[in-house]
Amino acid sequence: MAFDPTRVQAAAKFLFDAHEARKVFSPIPQHIAPRDFDEAYAVQEEFTNLSALAKGAVAGYKIAATTRVMQQMLGLSEPLSGCIMARTIFQSPAVLRAKDYVRLGIECEIAVRLSADLTSGGAPYSRDAIERTVGAVMPAFELIDDRSADYLNLAAQLLSGIADNGWNAGVVLGSPLTEWRNIDLAEVRGRLQINDAIAGEGQGKDVMGHPFEALTWFVNRLAMRGKSLKQGAIIMTGSIVATKFVNAGDTLRFVAGELGEVSLRVE
Repeated sequence: MAFDPTRVQAAAKFLFDAHEARKVFSPIPQHIAPRDFDEAYAVQEEFTNLSALAKGAVAGYKIAATTRVMQQMLGLSEPLSGCIMARTIFQSPAVLRAKDYVRLGIECEIAVRLSADLTSGGAPYSRDAIERTVGAVMPAFELIDDRSADYLNLAAQLLSGIADNGWNAGVVLGSPLTEWRNIDLAEVRGRLQINDAIAGEGQGKDVMGHPFEALTWFVNRLAMRGKSLKQGAIIMTGSIVATKFVNAGDTLRFVAGELGEVSLRVE
């Protein structure tokens, strides 16, 4: 489907204005709403362009809906993706303010940092080829701001959610581990603690069998949209723990075996 630039720009402006006004999430109005996945990603790109003045340029990407359960819930056959903006990348231990978000959620993930470019012209890439470009691996929180979306109607709002950058509000990164190749990432066990309670657990293989399966899917899908990845880009490979919404006063710690840990305090 050919994109109508005026329609795409209007949808992106609708999202941008809604974020500026801190409005509860609602679908993009039908007369400008994306009509398919390609158009949703076109709106996402325009929306992140509008956001770049305050949030910085795109410095990486998040992969979402990497589990079969989430895909079935949304009526999908593959994952989704969104952008990570440079000024929304924080290092652990991080301190964030709940009032800076409409509703702050966190997801627990294995993140990678690329040590080489992955150009769209080189696709399709094999998993082995992509793995050779992974310079560092680290535990990470993805920050989610769903603006209090209605999850009962999530599937119907899917294209608007993609256009809204998959609700990504940033990431908190643990210390990068460059000597990771002897670690079986599929078998890495992660545990989330909120305050004094265990809030969730998972393994690397919960993400499409292995985090690099999600990474391979994403790199090749991005290339199909004519996009390349630069050395230093951060990629979040998908959450191994269900999304948790947090409040001021919460302290969070995600320990991911040999990969180390990441921590966050919400004020």
